[in-house]
Amino acid sequence: MDYKEKRFEKDIEHFLLAHGGYTKGNRETYDRDKAIDMTKLIEFIKSTQPKQWERYQRNYQDEAEKKLYKRFNEEVEMHGLLHVIRNGINDRGVKLQVAYFKPESTLNPDVIDRYNKNILTCTRQFKYSPDNENSIDMALSLNGIPIIAIELKNQITGQSVKNAKAQFMYDRSPREKCFQFNTRFLVYFAVDLYEVYMTTQLKGRDTRFLPFNQGSNGAGEVGGAGNPENSDGYATSYLWEKVLTKDVLMDILQKYMHLEVKAEVLIRDNKEIKRTLKKLIFPRYHQLDVVRKLLAKVKETGTGDNYLVQHSAGSGKSNSIAWLAYGLSNLHDKDNNPIFNSVIIISDRRVLDKQLQDPVASFDHTPGVIETIGEGKTSQDLK
Repeated sequence: MDYKEKRFEKDIEHFLLAHGGYTKGNRETYDRDKAIDMTKLIEFIKSTQPKQWERYQRNYQDEAEKKLYKRFNEEVEMHGLLHVIRNGINDRGVKLQVAYFKPESTLNPDVIDRYNKNILTCTRQFKYSPDNENSIDMALSLNGIPIIAIELKNQITGQSVKNAKAQFMYDRSPREKCFQFNTRFLVYFAVDLYEVYMTTQLKGRDTRFLPFNQGSNGAGEVGGAGNPENSDGYATSYLWEKVLTKDVLMDILQKYMHLEVKAEVLIRDNKEIKRTLKKLIFPRYHQLDVVRKLLAKVKETGTGDNYLVQHSAGSGKSNSIAWLAYGLSNLHDKDNNPIFNSVIIISDRRVLDKQLQDPVASFDHTPGVIETIGEGKTSQDLK
């Protein structure tokens, strides 16, 4: 690897370690066969759930670590990694969380303490395969579980984001455990000095990348494709400075990412073939930016203001609306009081209405808190 390309990597690593809430990952304790660092996961569980871990050890004695991995893997295969990160696992009456999220209020210091004990690690030249020495430029892990993969390219060395995308498509086998859909890595970023692209599923040559850029004049400003120049760093610095930091990334995992499930009917040889399509949704930068800006503004000024959000066709307005509604419903003021009693989404198109209902209903919520008023519902249901 060229010195200048190494410098790009080192600058990102330095920021994440110094300002992003990360520590250095340990290549020695990462198990390539299992695609997890069990040492880190158990360290997290011991520090946040000591009593549960004691019960778990009483149940399984010397086989506790082996059984924990087995149960973790079973839950991931059944429900997907995102579900397990949010909901944890159950095993013989013991409930274990594999991550803790930041509470909406500051009333419970114990929950805040458990959140602060999440172990986020940054590993450069991440060797992932038990069969070879291939490596990803950078991997970010949560309590030993690899969740973000990043390929970094530098125009000065004659490569660009296109090379990073090609590497994911042709050099990273989707059959590897860490690359299997919703099993380990949840999102893949292709990054160079000027642009960022991302995907949530590797499918070889059929892998579809979406732009994760701010726009030529910056987030929220009218402009073209790409990113504005950055006099204080790289044009793509916003990725690690505003998205991959601990607080923002944990927020995305808890409140933004969701699994979209759709049924599809294909006609082949005059026969109907039904199949289920699953897609992990990760917010694009303009979506994350607008929702976070609106939530911060409302937290500062309270209720009563009107806002206009302009979204171009096909840029994901349904998810932006859903994420904003969910965020508003959980928003608290500086005195830990909820700002809104209720949030109502009104749309004038049936297709949009359906597109909004599914992601909102998929978010973590108390039963009875969310009600969809679709076809077959009456004004009494709305009341």
